[in-house]
Amino acid sequence: MKIESIRLKNFKTFKDVEIKKIPRMCVFVGANGSGKTTLFNVFSFLKDALTDNVHVALTKQGGSKGFQEVRSRSSDGPIEIELKFREDDKSPLVTYSLQINEIDGRPIVEKEILQYRRGSKGQPWRFLDFSRGKGQAVINEPDKVTEHKELKREEQELKSPDILALKGLAQFEKFPASKALGDLLENWHISDFHIQQARPERESGYAEHLSEQGENLALVTEFLYKRHPDIFKKIIKKLKQRVPGISEVDSKITEEGRVLLRFKDGDFKDPFLARHVSDGTIKMFAYLVLLHDPKPHPLLCVEEPENQLYPKLLAELAEEFRDYAHKGGQVFVSTHSPDFLNGCELEEVFWLKKEKGYTIVRRASEDEQIRIYMNDGDKLGYLWRQGFFEGADPL
Repeated sequence: MKIESIRLKNFKTFKDVEIKKIPRMCVFVGANGSGKTTLFNVFSFLKDALTDNVHVALTKQGGSKGFQEVRSRSSDGPIEIELKFREDDKSPLVTYSLQINEIDGRPIVEKEILQYRRGSKGQPWRFLDFSRGKGQAVINEPDKVTEHKELKREEQELKSPDILALKGLAQFEKFPASKALGDLLENWHISDFHIQQARPERESGYAEHLSEQGENLALVTEFLYKRHPDIFKKIIKKLKQRVPGISEVDSKITEEGRVLLRFKDGDFKDPFLARHVSDGTIKMFAYLVLLHDPKPHPLLCVEEPENQLYPKLLAELAEEFRDYAHKGGQVFVSTHSPDFLNGCELEEVFWLKKEKGYTIVRRASEDEQIRIYMNDGDKLGYLWRQGFFEGADPL
């Protein structure tokens, strides 16, 4: 699945923004407070709304003030989120629109629409249309319908006006677009890796995917080592190329049932534990584990991957993210590093800046001066450092 565009209105610092033609790898730069983390929070919000309800999602984002804290300051009207996506390159464009309002201090789903565009002409086919807990849903299988008049709709009423109607449809294989969106929101992953979380010994257990902060790195290492040895060998080969001296990595379960992550330096006979390894080694290994996941996340968001890594490694890391995206997992990255940006392509980069208190988004490829310099062989990181990304100072 690939997100084609995102439109936000009245969501925190995003007063009214639309990001179009989003590539498989998408890199966001900007000064602190410009809205990079808030953009990732949109997916956290949607996941919480789908898993629980809109009230819970607002509380997690805005605390006790909920709706009033999440809605852009000095704004009227509902919070609006719109995603346009395709299940694959041959699938029709699907639009999911969500409006959230508040009545008598209670958050509600003001409007929720899911529609497909079948071809370049005519109106989109609306498969889900709900407002304040009531609405219509198509009940026959969309892929088997050739004419709009063949759609069978049924009136439905939800248990509460703060529940998403998508929550129900996303459970059924016969509604592929709903299921694809539900899978993305449930399985998207944000990586905010904390090195100190990955160092300690862990109780024996089971984990297939690296967690947000990476505290289960030893468990995932054990899983890959035993269940996917070919993938694990690839990871170790790449780690050797980037970290001189490292020859092997493994995990060991102690008699007490704890899992140890161990690294071996080719110059020494015995391996040493993760707590004795450099920050950069741990982080590079963790990113390689994340990016070689046998089941890639449909959407991977990574905040500031450059921290604790040697600058010369960052262009290669950008290439790893790009490879992950081409395998089918879309990637969003926020960065403050010109070195990482030097490994990015022109069409992949957006920059965020504040104007009159709200975030606006600009695309690097649409800036004529940046495009000219890039055509002459310059690199994006150097241009950013020289001030060509107006309002997005990297320092």
